[in-house]
Amino acid sequence: MDFISSDLASYIEQHTSKESELLHQLNRETHLKVLIPRMLSGHLQGRVLSMFSHMIKPKNILEIGTYTGYSAICLSEGLAVGGVIDTVDINEELTPIITKYWEKAGIIDSVQLHLGNALDIIPRLNKAYDLVFIDADKENYSAYYDLVFKKMPVGGIILADNVLWSGNVLQEPNEMTESTKAIVDFNTKVQNDSRVENVLMPIRDGLMVLRKISD
Repeated sequence: MDFISSDLASYIEQHTSKESELLHQLNRETHLKVLIPRMLSGHLQGRVLSMFSHMIKPKNILEIGTYTGYSAICLSEGLAVGGVIDTVDINEELTPIITKYWEKAGIIDSVQLHLGNALDIIPRLNKAYDLVFIDADKENYSAYYDLVFKKMPVGGIILADNVLWSGNVLQEPNEMTESTKAIVDFNTKVQNDSRVENVLMPIRDGLMVLRKISD
């Protein structure tokens, strides 16, 4: 579902800082070689992720859903010196393209790729995260939220992608798929959580931005 016209979308990108040549190459290769390329963060959202990372200057970042590594590169742009990104994905087939571009970006030593089920991996990550980006299977968004919340300091930021789910969040409950119901449940959970301040931004497929204000 397109929320704005293609002309306006083009205008927005023309008035947003350009993606680097490396990111452009990764963007293109993903579209040429990988299934469901729309899963890539892409130019606009990538610049949004970079902007948040620059503002926060996080020591540690957790990303749930690596895909081809584009968003991790964007997030790394604001990483504090000596900082680390832990990123989790279940699809090891994309590892060659991920590592190729991370090496080109010069971040291979500051990003740790964890392959497997995030529900199993996250509890084993023994560190605090200043910034978390959730962009994986929608059915587990609420579970991921619960797992990462306890690992974040007050003031930490969570970003969750696809929270408008192509507009399907407005469907009648009996028309919703399980993925849509999970997104709606997650959005409701966040909205009712007094421990956070949140803004749902209509960026691409919807980006929920949360700031932890209490434990």
